[in-house]
Amino acid sequence: MPMQRTLLRGGTVITMDPQHGTLPSADVLIEDGLIAQVAPHIEADAEIVDVSGHLVMPGMIDTHRHTWQTLLRSLCADWTLIEYIFAVRLGVSPAYTPQDVYLGNRLGALDAINSGVTTLLDFFHCNNSPEHADAAVTGLSDAGVRAVFGYGFYESSPGAPTWFADHSDRLADLSRVADAWFPSRDSLLTLGVSLTEMETIPFETARAEILAAREHDALMVTHTGSVWGMPSGVNALAEAGLLGPDQVHVHCNALNDDEWRLLAEHGAKVSISPETELNMGMGRPVFRAAEQHGIKPTLSCDIASFNSGDLFTQMRVGLGFHRWAETEDMNLRGASPERVTSSAETALEWTTTNAADAVGLADRIGRIKAGMAADIVVVGGPGTSQHPRLHPAGTIVFQTGPQDVRHVLIAGRFVKRDGTLVGVDLPKLLSAADAGAAGLLERVAKSGRELPGAPPQGWQALAAHMIPPA
Repeated sequence: MPMQRTLLRGGTVITMDPQHGTLPSADVLIEDGLIAQVAPHIEADAEIVDVSGHLVMPGMIDTHRHTWQTLLRSLCADWTLIEYIFAVRLGVSPAYTPQDVYLGNRLGALDAINSGVTTLLDFFHCNNSPEHADAAVTGLSDAGVRAVFGYGFYESSPGAPTWFADHSDRLADLSRVADAWFPSRDSLLTLGVSLTEMETIPFETARAEILAAREHDALMVTHTGSVWGMPSGVNALAEAGLLGPDQVHVHCNALNDDEWRLLAEHGAKVSISPETELNMGMGRPVFRAAEQHGIKPTLSCDIASFNSGDLFTQMRVGLGFHRWAETEDMNLRGASPERVTSSAETALEWTTTNAADAVGLADRIGRIKAGMAADIVVVGGPGTSQHPRLHPAGTIVFQTGPQDVRHVLIAGRFVKRDGTLVGVDLPKLLSAADAGAAGLLERVAKSGRELPGAPPQGWQALAAHMIPPA
């Protein structure tokens, strides 16, 4: 086959590479899915795409997204974390069919692509049957996104009918999924594992999940220290030699200094979900704690059942909180800062270079540099927020939304072009999603489960339902 070449001409290129920085006007040559050259001017036999007057940046990376929940968009906008757990995890999830999962994952992945997210760490914990897992992978694949599929071992609702007789069946199904869908680590989709929260299962069950993940060389993602007053499991994992750099720990709001030290010593990664954490009463996003312990923060959209599916919003909310937290003590003393402590480019690092390292793909994505995969986003167009562009990183973080994303390439292929998703019958998909959500909630209503489903008493009620007896 002839080599496929695309030349992005004349854009302001935010490379996120220390060697090149931001190039005011440069060309990017793409050959067979890889970045071949970045230079002020390139002559090549290639399809030329004029991106002058636009910003060119690496595709963004979301390090924790429950993509299947896209069918529940904004359902829990006014809920706390505990209400969410009872209503969605224990109430709605058991009513999901494989088709619901497929629609959620496909639409959610396309929503990500539309907003310049090219890679997802998909935290799949609606794994009610093998067919549910297959549908989740298929939804991601059909969307054309790059993703780590985090196979989950969760029981959607204790006591609810399930295909899996016991936890060993779920471990066996992980092996089936690995063999059926992930024969190579070089494809767009790679295998991960979504660990069950440590505080909700016996320790030996948690150990089995981690060992199974490592047997398949799978990245792990888990919620850690996200519910106040409950053990995080960090100390137990460290004592058992189970913490490691192949793990992304999500939220971490309730961790103490010793637990942070253990995560750092073992090279673990951290994902922060600013919108979710600030709105659901989960505590302060942990930028300061992570940085104090030498852990590079990353960002995630978490749940479309609550908040937005774009990382522009997470960067704005996260950077705003981080700057406020860094100056609060000074303000309370009656003083004002002379300069900000975290830059807009710092926020871009959270969603590019830091995130690429967290998902184990730093050699492939996160920078615009020769030899890297051509996962590229072009931002600009006629939107009022895009003119003038005086500060490239500032424009991305503070002025940009999904509507300003003109082009998205994944592995050199256009998946969004001229502001439109490529090869997607969007009206048909949205109609199917609307119908799917209506049918899903109708089944929930018929099951007798009530929404929002808040427990009568805080986390103690959660513990009574979810923590197994000693």
